[in-house]
Amino acid sequence: MRSWRLAAYRAARPLLFLADPESIHHLTLRALSSRIGRALAPLASGVSDTDASRAPVELMGLRFRNRIGLGAGFDKDGIAIRGWAALGFGFVELGTVTPLPQPGNPRPRLFRLPQDGALINRMGFNNAGADALARRIAAARPYLPDAFVVGVNIGRNRDGSVADYATAAGAVADVADYLAINVSSPNTPGLRDLQDPARLVDLLASVAGAAPGRPLLVKLSPDLADADRAVLVRTLADSHAAGVILSNTTTDRASIESTTEAGGLSGRPLFARTLEAVRGAAASRLVVVASGGIGSAPDACRMLQVGADLVQLWTGMIYAGPGLIGLAVKAAARELAPQRK
Repeated sequence: MRSWRLAAYRAARPLLFLADPESIHHLTLRALSSRIGRALAPLASGVSDTDASRAPVELMGLRFRNRIGLGAGFDKDGIAIRGWAALGFGFVELGTVTPLPQPGNPRPRLFRLPQDGALINRMGFNNAGADALARRIAAARPYLPDAFVVGVNIGRNRDGSVADYATAAGAVADVADYLAINVSSPNTPGLRDLQDPARLVDLLASVAGAAPGRPLLVKLSPDLADADRAVLVRTLADSHAAGVILSNTTTDRASIESTTEAGGLSGRPLFARTLEAVRGAAASRLVVVASGGIGSAPDACRMLQVGADLVQLWTGMIYAGPGLIGLAVKAAARELAPQRK
C-alpha cells in the first residue's frame, strides 16, 4: 500500500540521511514535543483522532485505542509523549530507563544501513534516569487521549545489578500503565544472561513486588534458539508475566551486507524471525507484542494474522516516514485480528 506521504518522505529521505543519525533523531523528538509539531502530526501520519480510536482492544486489563505502538528506544526519556499520541499511536513504550542517569556508549553509536532497510545501534541505555522519566509521564498525563497507553521499558545500569530492575520499576510504577523488562539488549554486558529461566522468574517476582498491580512484559532476544525461546515462553506463562515482546535487536549479521560496526541490528532483516517467534508464542496465555522488522502496513497485518496482539514500529519509520503509522493503524483496524488474550 502506498500513499503520498510515503512518496513525499521517500523524496526527502536522501537529504535527511545527510545528517548524523543520532542528531536527527533528537531533532525529531524536539519537533514532536513542540506545540507546532503536535499540531502537524496528524497531517504527517494520516491518522485522525477518529482513525486512532476506531478499533480499540482490551489487553492485560488495559484499553488500547488501537494495536499499533512505538517500540522502546526511540523516546527513552519521554520527551515527546504527547507527540506520539498526536501521531495516532495506540500506545508508546518509553525507555529503556535505568535507576540512575547514564550517558551510554561513546558516539557515534547509531548507524543506518539503507541497502538493508536496517539500523545498527550500540547506545548502551543512555537515559536521564527513572525519576526524570516519571516526572515527564506525570506532566503529560492530563493531555493524553483516552486509551492511549504508556508503557515503560526498564533495565539495569551498566555498573549496576539485577536489583536495578526493581528500583527502576518502583520509580515509575505510579505513572506507567505497564512495565517491560529488558533482558535482551546486546549493548549492556551480561544482560542477556538474565534470560536463564530460573533467574528470569526471580527477576519477575522482584519487579512485581516493586510495582504491584502493573502488567509486566518481558522483551526477549531474537538470537535465542527456537527451543530455548519456547522454554522461556512456557516459563513466562507460569510466572508474574502478562506478556512477551518479540523481539529485541540481533547480533547476527548473516542477512545483511558487510559492516564492521558492533551493536544490535534492527529493521527489515528481522522480519522473518520476528514472524516465526510470534507464531510460536501465539498459543500461550501471554499477550504477544511483535517488535522487529515491521516496515509496512502488510507487515503489521501479517504479525496480527499469525498471533500478535500488538505491534510496535521503530526502524520502519526511519525508512518509510510517519505515513507508515497511518497505514498501519488503518490496516490493523480493517484486519480486526480477534482478541485472544
